[in-house]
Amino acid sequence: MDFNQHIRVIPDFPKPGISFKDITTLLGNGPAYREAIDALKKQVEHLKIDLIAGPEARGFVVGAPLAYALGVGFVPIRKSGKLPYKTVEVEYELEYGTDRLAMHVDAVQPGQNVLIADDLLATGGTIATAVDLVRQLGGNVVGAAFLIELEELNGRSRLDNVEVFNLIQG
Repeated sequence: MDFNQHIRVIPDFPKPGISFKDITTLLGNGPAYREAIDALKKQVEHLKIDLIAGPEARGFVVGAPLAYALGVGFVPIRKSGKLPYKTVEVEYELEYGTDRLAMHVDAVQPGQNVLIADDLLATGGTIATAVDLVRQLGGNVVGAAFLIELEELNGRSRLDNVEVFNLIQG
């Protein structure tokens, strides 16, 4: 399937010069959404995966169904202050400041193999932070899977030897 036909591109959003890749059109089409998750599953099923971790919010809509399809657990990565139990947190740079991502301290056990999943790999800041969180808990990051990778932004260069999988390169 050509997944590009199910992605709406919004020019000049959120600011002039940016072409926003809107996955809601893919998510709203049941057969296309299922095929996208199945296609990602085929790309990563050779890996030994114990858990999938996904950053909020779009990492949930990619990571959770992928975890279900693979028969493994799902771990949410949230913004600071959103998880109810003890957390480990990492601060990361945004275009205009910083933010923090968090995971429960018991979300990943030492030695577990974790795949990071999200909708889009752009500059790699969020995903590099997710990798850092998993590694702080002793997890082994076996890969990162995305619906879309914006190759021109070279986000994979920030992922410290993590294998990257994607459905669309744009």
